[in-house]
Amino acid sequence: MVKTNHLAVLGAAVGALVAVGLLLLMLMLVEVRPAEATFPGKNGKIAYSGYDATDKDYEIYTIGPGGGGKFKVTDNSMSDGEPFYSPNGKKIVYSGLDPKDREIYTINAGGGGRVQLTDNTTFEYEPSYSPDGKKIVYSGPDAPNGDYEIYKINAGGGGRVQLTDNNANDGAPSYSPNGKKIVYAGQDAPNGDSEIYTINAGGGGKVQLTHNDTDDYYCSYSPSGKKIAYSGPDAPNGDYEIYTINAGGGGRVQLTDNNTQDDHPSYSPDGKKIAYSGKDAPNGDREVYKINAGGGGKVQVTDNATNDYEPSWGSS
Repeated sequence: MVKTNHLAVLGAAVGALVAVGLLLLMLMLVEVRPAEATFPGKNGKIAYSGYDATDKDYEIYTIGPGGGGKFKVTDNSMSDGEPFYSPNGKKIVYSGLDPKDREIYTINAGGGGRVQLTDNTTFEYEPSYSPDGKKIVYSGPDAPNGDYEIYKINAGGGGRVQLTDNNANDGAPSYSPNGKKIVYAGQDAPNGDSEIYTINAGGGGKVQLTHNDTDDYYCSYSPSGKKIAYSGPDAPNGDYEIYTINAGGGGRVQLTDNNTQDDHPSYSPDGKKIAYSGKDAPNGDREVYKINAGGGGKVQVTDNATNDYEPSWGSS
């Protein structure tokens, strides 16, 4: 797949969704996916977005971290994606089609109890919970400028606050485990590449963590708050790999090294593993994998002939 500037295409993708349908958009926007933070706890199930071949849309599923026990959480005729577990593992927040634009919803991790949190005519993406479970951050359009910014709302809906305000696209937000910071991917200029940044949870205090000429995205705090995993390009091969850096920047370590796309990292609650979405070489579809937090020990968690994206590792 040819990599593009993830955030620069986000606004254009909105029109593409209506014009060509959600499935095509999801294939186009493999790169425009959410951040995943993990809060400390006992390892539970992994939520992800998988293709439902029967209904020809994407739904939210959960699976045991060793594979097996697959459960379909959402079941409708509209595509659902970008799942993120609540800190106690009982809820999942996600982005779903409504039916022309995308809105933010919550649902019980065992299915049912769906609640729509946003309701407008614009597209909201990439939700994630605060560590106390009271807030949700997400990426949504800034009406005056047309670019995407970071917002937070109450976990039950309402109380929207805009946290970033600029002329470039910001996306994939995620709280630090102590709730004091939010990590996200933002453009390094209106037409620049995507870098990893942090801001204070109430806005302000912006710090740039990565500095290069390529796109970095899909950031995930470790449960300790000391590391951030993300996906960035491997210069020799041009594909995306999983990396970690220190939470304050620096100390980059490459965890995966192959010729296929690896992205959407999500730490396990005990901090020892990282789940991610990678390509299944024999079939060419996307599957969920896990590796050791320091690299190595790769294990395939899902195994089918359809695409699985955006893992979020929950606690139990």
